[in-house]
Amino acid sequence: MVLDGFDLVILGTVIPTLIKTGELGFDAVGATFAATISLVGVGLGALFIAPLSDTFGRRKLLIACVAGFSIFTIGVAFAPNVAVFSVLRLLAGLGLGACLPAALAYMNDYAPAGSAGKSTTRTMTGYHVGAVATALLAILIVPNWRLMFIIGGAAGLVLLPFLWAKLPESLPEAAPGGSSQATKAPAAVVPSAESSQAAPKTGFRDLLQKPYPLVAVGIGIASFMGLLLVYGLNTWLPQLMAAAGYPVSTGLTLLLVLNLGAVAGLFLAGFLADKHGTKKIVLLWFGLSAVLLAILSVKIPNEFLLNAAVFVTGIFVFSSQVLVYAWVSQLFPPRLRGTALGFAAGVGRLGAIVGPAVTGTLVAANIAYPAGFYVFAIAGLLAVAALVLVPREVKTAAANVLAGR
Repeated sequence: MVLDGFDLVILGTVIPTLIKTGELGFDAVGATFAATISLVGVGLGALFIAPLSDTFGRRKLLIACVAGFSIFTIGVAFAPNVAVFSVLRLLAGLGLGACLPAALAYMNDYAPAGSAGKSTTRTMTGYHVGAVATALLAILIVPNWRLMFIIGGAAGLVLLPFLWAKLPESLPEAAPGGSSQATKAPAAVVPSAESSQAAPKTGFRDLLQKPYPLVAVGIGIASFMGLLLVYGLNTWLPQLMAAAGYPVSTGLTLLLVLNLGAVAGLFLAGFLADKHGTKKIVLLWFGLSAVLLAILSVKIPNEFLLNAAVFVTGIFVFSSQVLVYAWVSQLFPPRLRGTALGFAAGVGRLGAIVGPAVTGTLVAANIAYPAGFYVFAIAGLLAVAALVLVPREVKTAAANVLAGR
């Protein structure tokens, strides 16, 4: 997750230097293409590579994807032009995009019963830690943009031996080969009744079979809207605030405040989801996000109140998306968990592309404030509407899969 946080902000830290110097032939168009193709790679990785964790096992896939991401990220540092730079970012994104769903599936395979919310949200704190750490690293290193990519890729390579030595195999119910795959599982983990049976091959076709289609549609829409908010705000909040008449320095500070609220929100959301049920909390979180984003469309002259409003908004906006992942982990059985999380993350990455693009269009048209916040608020409400359609409990022919309480 720290590597994912690195990838979230790395382009934002180096693109200004690349455009200013014109190195590799970069201009605004080239930078936009590189940023977009990076997100496309991550989305494709989530959609088409992450589900392979249900076929080949979480451990093998996670190690392979971290290795691929690391090698191609180091390669970016030696790109001779914008085209090669972008292709390498696409290839790195394929590996990274599969890491998040596989890692969350892994965590929830081993999480004690009733702790899916905390397990998911606490794991995702690494995402924001990576983003903040990368931003701080950039302050020390940029304009040496090549070193930024070398350090990011090297971090993944350093991680590989630990993944190889310490990660256990998938649990029997999630492993493709049955109980024999769990020989390295911790003794404290008690296998389910499915342990003695080999898991059948899985894929997106399983999401089209009853009772999953309605669940997949609702989750997909919510994930799309959730990452639209995350990436839209991270990309354009300083500009939205500048358009509202706040100083540029205030906008940058508010972006930091927003992400600090996100970390606090992850801990709070996970605790409440496990206590009161994930569906209740994710609906509440998206609903409050919509309300708070609409409130930000009104200029707040008091600096303390402004920071407080943005902090509270961060609590709800970012953890709303993570709660979607937590709920997916509960809605689907272990043998489908990687596929379902890959679907949610992959569709969500489309929102990550659309969010900055829509907001950027509003900025170009000089109507970003307050229209941008209205768009974000509507996205939150659409997520609520989609998740209302998702049943609290999914009943299959073999068993009932509980989603919260």
